[in-house]
Amino acid sequence: MIAVLFAGSAEAQRRRTPAKKPAARPVPMKTEPAQVECPESLGTGVRTGASYCFVLAGRDAAKGVIVAIPPHTGTATLSFHLHNRHTYSAEDVKAGRGYSKYTAIIGVLTMDNQLLSRGAVQSEFRTAADLFKRISGGAGPSGVKAVAPIGDEQVVVTIPADVNQVSLLGEVLDATTAAGHETATPGRTVAIVSDVKVEYRPAPAAKKK
Repeated sequence: MIAVLFAGSAEAQRRRTPAKKPAARPVPMKTEPAQVECPESLGTGVRTGASYCFVLAGRDAAKGVIVAIPPHTGTATLSFHLHNRHTYSAEDVKAGRGYSKYTAIIGVLTMDNQLLSRGAVQSEFRTAADLFKRISGGAGPSGVKAVAPIGDEQVVVTIPADVNQVSLLGEVLDATTAAGHETATPGRTVAIVSDVKVEYRPAPAAKKK
């Protein structure tokens, strides 16, 4: 009789104990084009429609290319393509003065000017085939701009969990062109960026009070 009562008591206890909820699945990573504030735009690619933005030399993060990082859990990853800036002249190429060489370095900074990482690109120009893309909106017969991106380096940067904005600022320009030797001075174009993306794990929505 006692055994029967004990078994019944145990069965009742199991019924009263709530079942454990399954562990919550982690929020999946998300990759999307970043929101970019471009202080000076080069324009869009003729065939792709991709946007190209000048990265200017400077020391104030507020004056750089500002990239928004969505609210995220853990670190996020910022990626973009970095190019040199070249002014194309068919006349210079025909005259044998078309050769140019470029080295550009930019910094990725927090908005309080803390350096997170750097990106660099180096390229050489000899003929029009060396141009990475042509940009629409020019005044010439073909409707393209003389200024064009050259070279292509992908830059990948880890963004800390507490950072929601970063700035891209030019640091170093070493260019040899038909016009002579060029270096970075404040406000001058150092490089060009395109295809700016961010990968992140979205932060949970704030609970309503």
